[in-house]
Amino acid sequence: MIPHTGRARITLATAIVTGISTFSGMAAAQSTPYHLVENWAKLPEGRTWGATNAVNVDPSGNIWVFDRCGGLTCVGSNVAPIMKFDSSGKLLKNFGEGMFVFPHAIYVDKGGNIWVADGQGKEGKGQQVTKFSPDGKVLLKLGKAGVAGDGPDTFNQPSAVVVAPTGEIFVADGHGGDTNARVVKFSSDGKFITSWGKKGTAPGEFDTPHAIALDSTGRLFVGDRSNSRIQIFDQDGKFLTQWKQFGRPSGIFIDAKDTIYVTDSQSDEKVNPGVKQGIRIGSTKDGMVKMFIPALGPDTKPTSVTEGVSADPAGNVYGAETSSKNLRKYVKN
Repeated sequence: MIPHTGRARITLATAIVTGISTFSGMAAAQSTPYHLVENWAKLPEGRTWGATNAVNVDPSGNIWVFDRCGGLTCVGSNVAPIMKFDSSGKLLKNFGEGMFVFPHAIYVDKGGNIWVADGQGKEGKGQQVTKFSPDGKVLLKLGKAGVAGDGPDTFNQPSAVVVAPTGEIFVADGHGGDTNARVVKFSSDGKFITSWGKKGTAPGEFDTPHAIALDSTGRLFVGDRSNSRIQIFDQDGKFLTQWKQFGRPSGIFIDAKDTIYVTDSQSDEKVNPGVKQGIRIGSTKDGMVKMFIPALGPDTKPTSVTEGVSADPAGNVYGAETSSKNLRKYVKN
């Protein structure tokens, strides 16, 4: 069991954006009211965190995590990668052992059902999005197990999933390279409706659609990571606008009040000059970045790089880390 070391306060910063912008405009930093709680989640005896970029908070405020079975992959592992914690870090439930290849995303819908994306395929597993009941029963599968493709019933490295209040399912399909670069829309029962996007840099095109979220008005926010932007669409795929002020997005979470949390795990002077890695917090209503939680460690070599992000009703922020294999909790002072 990982010891609970309590709260370790760190210095954080606020990045202010002077207005709604489709370009990156970061102003001077200020302090922000968060502190870090290390090792807050209590894992079972002998269990360690694997790489993870998948965390989401359910309607009751419990935290769900989808990690890579204590390592970099779930291939050959019998560890259960789907875990449910309460806000104190107590493990309430875990399941999914032997089912996945490369856990990459988790989303909890309004009914408490758990959706996960398995981002790679091997030995007849993976390349799928799976819906579970809160108790771990498989309710629906999208994609063909272990099969990569770009058709209406296949994915090629699905990266994220979100479900509209009306039940329609949206999958961000692709992870760069020769994989897909699109968003796929399904009905609530898993029937293909439409898809849009291809690899490129123009509006409506993608290069690593790594994250996806919906705001209260129904707009779809897609983290187009390798293009260092968020693209915003209606639910039929009509391009509305793009934002670059939130950095190079790996993860996006939007709460019920339209507060948007965006992780940037890749910006540096080569791929996104002048932008720091960390978590940017703002509003979907005006596009303003209001707070910034920096990556831990020296600016040039962060020791804690967050990819997945979520927040509970109290405003506590949860960051899922891939390279440093951790789940961190940031609490308001």
